[in-house]
Amino acid sequence: MKKNVSILGSTGSIGLSSLTIFKKKNKLFKINILAANKNFKLICKQINEFKPEVFIINDLKVLAKVKRKFKNKKIRIIKDIDVKKDYFKKSDITIAAIPGIAGLKPTVELTKLSKKILIANKESVICGWNLLKKTASKYNTKIIPVDSEHFSIMQLLKNQKISDIKKIYLTASGGPFLNFNISKLKYVEPREAIKHPKWKMGKKISIDSATLMNKILEVIEAHKLFEIDINKFEVVIHPESLIHAVIEFKNGLYKFIYHETSMLVPLANAIFDNKLDIDDFLKPKSNFKKSIFFQSLNFLKVDKKRFPIINLKSRLNEHYSSPIIINAVNEILVDQYILKKIHFTSFYKYILKVLNDRNYKKYAIKEPKSISQILQVDQWSRRVIYKKILTKKNA
Repeated sequence: MKKNVSILGSTGSIGLSSLTIFKKKNKLFKINILAANKNFKLICKQINEFKPEVFIINDLKVLAKVKRKFKNKKIRIIKDIDVKKDYFKKSDITIAAIPGIAGLKPTVELTKLSKKILIANKESVICGWNLLKKTASKYNTKIIPVDSEHFSIMQLLKNQKISDIKKIYLTASGGPFLNFNISKLKYVEPREAIKHPKWKMGKKISIDSATLMNKILEVIEAHKLFEIDINKFEVVIHPESLIHAVIEFKNGLYKFIYHETSMLVPLANAIFDNKLDIDDFLKPKSNFKKSIFFQSLNFLKVDKKRFPIINLKSRLNEHYSSPIIINAVNEILVDQYILKKIHFTSFYKYILKVLNDRNYKKYAIKEPKSISQILQVDQWSRRVIYKKILTKKNA
């Protein structure tokens, strides 16, 4: 009997990688639910190719357009998730990969209908972990992180005691500007920032990688997922991007996981519970297997002048909702940078402006108990950063 699969964010890089896996093993899986935003051509292609029972489309114009195109087909094309509807069937596996805070509600909702949920939407964990964990516990849903760093940590922690851990190192490639002239960073274009040297990713995560904000968010995520003291996490630059996390134990031993720079590796292992031949999905690069033995592996300290955002690590546990605020402000800054409204080097300065705002603590100390309460903190953060960007322009 085929396993039912749902994918939130089916037109993004994680969604496409997931569909590559399911397509190659189509005798084992049936696509149940797909969700996307506004990529009309790709949505239509996925409907024709994978024939999902339900397709959720966030953009109203694209929703109407797709409905017209497939009005005579046996598929439900809808705007929102309503798990109470009988056509929302239980999924054996759900991939949660809608980027940003927009992915929180769909992730929580489909957790109610999934046996196993693979989390690639870090914002769901950063902003709503307690809610997500409570929902997963209630509906007996297994949560597996599939970001390469967190998947590696999860594997490394098997049969280990948390009390034996001295340090956990999250590796960062350094992005496209690792060796760029610092004095010229201010004016780098968005098209340059999204050209990641090692990973093929979407615009938002690529820019986060270039600023190193992705590592700040990953530290928060790892702290919540594994319930490990945030001070035990450290970020190091590893330009080769082959080792994704390193655990240092108190007994002097280090453990790490090494794999090719492709999300197909953690995704496929999470889907098949590590029981697979990766060559079924990923053709190894001609020099990859040799490189395990002959390639140099470099680890560097983070240059705080080049990556000032790393200084935010000390503010992550400042208040309960500090991570929600930092995440929301960064989402707006990424959008504004793509629109060329702010400079590349202004991210950290703007985030500090919000963290130093006179109303910051009022919202940061809140402990949201629901999605609506989380969104209240999120929306305050967005209003404040918009105002500060506008004030700066008019100054």
